Amino acid sequence: MDIRIAVLGGDGIGPEVTAESVKVLDAIGRRFGHNFAFVTGVCGGRAIDESGSALPEETLDIVKGSDAVLFGAVGGPKWDDPQAETRPEDGILALRKELDLFANLRPVKVYPELIDSSPLRPDRLVGVDMVIVRELTSGLYFGKPKKRWANSRGRVAVDTLTYREREIERVARVGFEIARGRRQRLHSLDKMNVMETGRLWREVVTEIGAEYPDVELIHMLADNAAMQLVTRPSEFDVMVTENTFGDILSDEAAVIGGSMGMLPSASLSSIPKTNHNRRPRRAGKRALYEPIHGSAPDIAGQGIANPVASILSTAMMLRYSFALEDEADLIENSVEAVLADGVKTPDLAMQPNEAVGTTDMGDAITGRIIG
Repeated sequence: MDIRIAVLGGDGIGPEVTAESVKVLDAIGRRFGHNFAFVTGVCGGRAIDESGSALPEETLDIVKGSDAVLFGAVGGPKWDDPQAETRPEDGILALRKELDLFANLRPVKVYPELIDSSPLRPDRLVGVDMVIVRELTSGLYFGKPKKRWANSRGRVAVDTLTYREREIERVARVGFEIARGRRQRLHSLDKMNVMETGRLWREVVTEIGAEYPDVELIHMLADNAAMQLVTRPSEFDVMVTENTFGDILSDEAAVIGGSMGMLPSASLSSIPKTNHNRRPRRAGKRALYEPIHGSAPDIAGQGIANPVASILSTAMMLRYSFALEDEADLIENSVEAVLADGVKTPDLAMQPNEAVGTTDMGDAITGRIIG
């Protein structure tokens, strides 16, 4: 299979971790006979410095001519001026909107070898394995008006939270399809007690749920879910929620596993239908894969960033964009085996002298793949 991948490393540790993912994909290609072609583009702060745009047209052309996007991270102190007209984050927001990447999947899994790295008690971590489905192209981050101004009483700012029935319906279907292929339990999170968008969200999700009688639908207020994530995290299988809640709650869930450096994500533009083996079928070409950890400028260039989240994102790419289940399973199994061997980056190691660097972790996982 010939596969063209756009690699947008971005800022901070983004280029470091995506380099390890490219290494892993090359190993997969050699073992399974796939030909991966990687085309790089600039995005985020670096792109602003070079062109004045967080997403240059050249980069967008590369993305549109590729089969999938491997993304790193954007942002950093250099571009943190709140008065700036263009910010690095504008690049990833524009990509999501341009490609209509409306559903973000964020799996959270606790590996036995990392239980001591979690801030939660070990007894609360048994069986934690969930997927958060976050609506990605609507809500507060995209609603209009979005502006700030000053009047005689001081400065004022407004963001608008808007959801349309269709936007809720399609992300709800993603949640139900993912749940159908797992433990058949879906938590839908909203704030229907105080928000009109929350009431619409609950109504639409309930209506879609009637089409999935095999999936148990549980409605929960988002603030209650935030509490349950740290008191009973194993109760969750799949969660679906709007943009802002999903952003916050998935970062909270990331800490459960011990480090944000472990969490991958997939941003999809179509609904991955579950097949007869309860596996998600190929979800289509327009998809982006990235770790959720951000650019981590404090450790950029030191060679100590954890590349596992980016590498696991490539497994999601192989599964959702190309239906390469065996290849995806091999990457995930290789990560588990390396962790079982005690190979850990500084964010995971209990003692600094036990830690390995970014490239060493990538080499260890690649070695397992090659066999």
